[in-house]
This record gives sequence, C-alpha cells and structure tokens, in this order.
Amino acid sequence: MLAALARLKSVLPLPPIEVIDVDANPTLRRRHGLDVPVLLIDGTVVCRHRLDESELRRLLRHYPVA
Repeated sequence: MLAALARLKSVLPLPPIEVIDVDANPTLRRRHGLDVPVLLIDGTVVCRHRLDESELRRLLRHYPVA
C-alpha cells in the first residue's frame, strides 16, 4: 500500500502519511488485526489490504490538503 500511495502522491496531493505498527498496540491489533495494511483518514477506514484509489480520491475531495 505504501508503494501505491507513493506513486499516487506523484500526481495527487495527499495529506501526511503516518505509518503505525498495528501489532505494537493492543487496541489497534484488536480493531484491525488481520486487516492490515489499513488506510485511515481522520479515523475513518478508507481501505484495507490494498489501496482503493477511487475511494481515496473520492474522500480527498472533501479533505483539505495543503
């Protein structure tokens, strides 16, 4: 997913990306467990396992990106 986001960032402004180790946090492990990688914007799941570019583009229309 990170590679796909890097490619997309070359053509579309994206908000800052923070990579978090889900396995290092018991709460996140319970919440996302087998659904990693997971991409969230402001706590809302955008996609799991693979980048859903169309969904990310749809959500970013409503997200201020500098």
